[in-house]
Amino acid sequence: MKEQKWNELPEGVIIPEGGNSQGSYIVAGWRTFKPVVNLDKCIHCMTCWIMCPDNAIEAKGGKMIGFDYEACKGCGVCAEVCPVKVIDMVKEER
Repeated sequence: MKEQKWNELPEGVIIPEGGNSQGSYIVAGWRTFKPVVNLDKCIHCMTCWIMCPDNAIEAKGGKMIGFDYEACKGCGVCAEVCPVKVIDMVKEER
């Protein structure tokens, strides 16, 4: 999409395309910490999946199976909302 000047924007606050990190941006370079889950203790409540602002929680068959680390910016929301605290934020190794 071509960058528009302020006076070229469409009227009515029309948003021409969605704005999230999925597909268009790799935000992994932003992370200082990354989430790591203990799937053996996970109760698969999917609270992390609902609350993740970047759609970085991978799920299959109604169960959390891991993270899309290209979409995850390491905000820690998933670890904070996990009711059984099985997601740890681990220092990112570069």
